[in-house]
Amino acid sequence: QRSQMFDFTGMQIYFKKDYMQFTGSFKERGARYTLLMLSPEEKVKGVIAASAGNHALALAYHGGQLGIPVTVVMPQVAPIMKVENCKKYGANIMMHGQNIGEARVLALKISKERGMLYVNGYDHPNILAGQGTMGLEILEQVPDVNAIVIPVGGGGLIAGVAKAVKTMKPEVTIIGVEPERCASFTNALQHGKPIETKTLGSLADGLTVPTVGVNALATAGPLVDKMVSVSEEWIAISILRLVELEKSVVEGGGASGVAAILAGLLPELKGKKVVVPLCGGNIDTTVLGRCLERGLAADGRLVKFIVTVSDRPGGVAELTELLRKLGVSIKDIVHERAWIRNDIFSVEIKVVAETRNINHTEEMFKALRNRYSRLEEIPGTASEVNNGVEDTIFRSRTESIASRESKLSFSEGASPTTVVNGQISGKNEEDCV
Repeated sequence: QRSQMFDFTGMQIYFKKDYMQFTGSFKERGARYTLLMLSPEEKVKGVIAASAGNHALALAYHGGQLGIPVTVVMPQVAPIMKVENCKKYGANIMMHGQNIGEARVLALKISKERGMLYVNGYDHPNILAGQGTMGLEILEQVPDVNAIVIPVGGGGLIAGVAKAVKTMKPEVTIIGVEPERCASFTNALQHGKPIETKTLGSLADGLTVPTVGVNALATAGPLVDKMVSVSEEWIAISILRLVELEKSVVEGGGASGVAAILAGLLPELKGKKVVVPLCGGNIDTTVLGRCLERGLAADGRLVKFIVTVSDRPGGVAELTELLRKLGVSIKDIVHERAWIRNDIFSVEIKVVAETRNINHTEEMFKALRNRYSRLEEIPGTASEVNNGVEDTIFRSRTESIASRESKLSFSEGASPTTVVNGQISGKNEEDCV
């Protein structure tokens, strides 16, 4: 579906809405294909996986549809709703470990003991092939596409899509996007092999994979034209933009491709037809609320400030009346009397306010400075996030794009040694973990 974002991006953007799959993500493609490719003996024994999210849901659902036993080892921290949905779809759920790594150890142990196939969610060869169906559909639906901007975690999606698209139409540009807090695929490309990368918490939690897949890297490495990384602010704003403009609720990982475009990291795509997969929509409602608030703050529309006003009758009322006349919505207001040292007839007011856009925010602060001598804008609001460009819908971060993106040329760096004529290396399951 064509996006409404042309006016402020200059690109003809088409969204591939895989968050509308039954379980809410693109993971269904690889899961179903893998299950269909099992031998009769493997179908009887069933499959096992370790996952806390979309891969677990996809395997559980399609295993139930195809009558294939599915066991998923989920860490204790897995979201309750996802655990319950996996059970509802008929999967055998085992809760083990405090993280996905501990869950994976148990899953591999059970796989060997029971002769069950372990299905790596982003590196099993059939998973990669299944994800590649997205690339084939993109070429059918937008045959003159110039570029595809793909979120990257473990690398399964970009490997499958890149292989399919580059085989059919080599001139299409393939761009990968990672969160700055876990640029593991970029790190792997630079070293020529999967390498463990330090990860930090991210709104794009589905993309925070410390070590990318061996097969995914071997397949995608020679085919990806560019990798970029995006900040948490732009991910939050992208989630907000998709809700406001596209009426789409997308998780942080699924919105990362949009974030790269809106952050100005891909100026070479202006005027071109660009497809962006919205690859997942399984976001908790509480997390969504926080993402939207953070997006508003990063966009300069949710601001926090401290102003000192008279503590006499009418002092606070004068402040709120000023904000009302400006059309500013007060979201929260707190009085701080005890901490004023110099003037016992004054009170500090902490205000969280919502404005229409960055220009409206600047108008509000100008009016406040004209009226009050003591005004402090708390960092994290418009003046920190935006650089004053006139475009009130969106603007690039103040730091240069060159310092924000990881632009790679495969002719300069070593390609993975496991690539054989661009084919999947066929590593065993232990190596795929």
